[in-house]
Amino acid sequence: MLARAVTHALVGLDARRVEVEAHVQSGLPSFRIVGLADRACQEARERVRSGIAAAELEFPEGRVTVNLAPAELRKEGSGFDLPIALALLAASRQVPRDRLQGHAAVGELALDGRLRRVGGVLAVAEAARRHGLERILCPRDSAQEATLAGIEPVPVRHLADAVAYLRGEHQPEPVPPPARGETPALADLADVRGQERARRALEIAAAGGHNLLLGGPPGTGKTMLARRLPGILPPLDEEAALEVTRIHSVAGLLPTDQPLLEHPPFRAPHHSASTAAIVGGGPGIRPGEASLAHRGVLLLDELAEFARPSLEALRQPLEDGYVSVARAAGRAVFPARFQLVGTMNLCPCGARGDPLVECTCSAQRLARYRDKLSRALLDRFDLVLAVPRARAEELAAPRAEPSAAVRARVVAARERLRAGAPERVPEADALLSNAVERLPLSGRGRARVARVAGTIAALAAADSVLPEHVAEALAYRAPQELAA
Repeated sequence: MLARAVTHALVGLDARRVEVEAHVQSGLPSFRIVGLADRACQEARERVRSGIAAAELEFPEGRVTVNLAPAELRKEGSGFDLPIALALLAASRQVPRDRLQGHAAVGELALDGRLRRVGGVLAVAEAARRHGLERILCPRDSAQEATLAGIEPVPVRHLADAVAYLRGEHQPEPVPPPARGETPALADLADVRGQERARRALEIAAAGGHNLLLGGPPGTGKTMLARRLPGILPPLDEEAALEVTRIHSVAGLLPTDQPLLEHPPFRAPHHSASTAAIVGGGPGIRPGEASLAHRGVLLLDELAEFARPSLEALRQPLEDGYVSVARAAGRAVFPARFQLVGTMNLCPCGARGDPLVECTCSAQRLARYRDKLSRALLDRFDLVLAVPRARAEELAAPRAEPSAAVRARVVAARERLRAGAPERVPEADALLSNAVERLPLSGRGRARVARVAGTIAALAAADSVLPEHVAEALAYRAPQELAA
């Protein structure tokens, strides 16, 4: 007896249709899974066998073969458990075979028959809808995520519930789409005392989506400032929210109580992270931190401590907005349009730039430290500034302007930029051209200064980019202390 169920295999962020064919015939008892299944998928044999017994159903007797087609597509993960179980039960006439038509299925089986959520349900549901399927059988915890794809989910808590539904004995309750949530509590700029120039750079970065590098001695508040950038960013629009949710779902990082990510993500990997962890890849071709920060902020604290290959690998996504990962197992493209924020000391000992402490670094040691960051990478930072130590009277000052007020200006500036970037007046053009001659400013650097000047003009609600806007943008180019 042969029966089929439909599921999907993840390749990067894409979901490819997979037919689960279950064949039961007489012979010595055996259970094989073929079709280029990885170890987690092969282990479905034990989970499916126990899950069927826990649901008080009969595991088919005889020779059982499950084929995952197409055979040349690698299948990974435990999400094949539910479709394998349903195909086996249909092949052994315990559920009607025709009821599986029009349905996709995804989910991991526990040994007691419960359904556990798996990553990538949104991508699977979107692919099922594209292929003309009307419903998707999935764990109850993943049902709201599936509704984002515009397909009707069939939420099940146990394999027995899925069987009862396919037999027409049980109709699950409809699942409403996730409601828009409130803005989460984020670190507030009001906690930052002094550092007016750094606060201004943060506001410009938020308004224009610019990359920002903060340098200075330890204890000046570089990391504190960087972690407050998400609090002044506006919420994601519907399209961006779906895009971000899809990436985090595939990575298995989507919170159970938050099926739709509505706010810009914030990622801060440790400096020991590998290149694959930063840009994606690995045996399973999974998204890295650069893609998990898509539409949000990627903070590299202690930038110079990261391995240089990892930093250089960021140059492509910073320029193109995506990461292309090629492995023997396949190729995947992940979106990676993020704001890069870096923090670093000005020298290995950390004293450089601090008027109260003398730097003990030799010229050779300082040169080695600076060589960790290439000119090409530094050139991709739109705003670069040295953060000085705050004075005593600044630290004793009352709370500063809160993030909510700054965010309102950022939202207004983004609306102006969306309507069209303001034109530069001739005097501003002349100043920019003169800067190219006098400063070590590349063609990329000139374009980035022009973009920052446009953002500054938008924050000022100016109709044109004036010389003072260009002058402020030029002031945020790499200071001598950070020059490589």
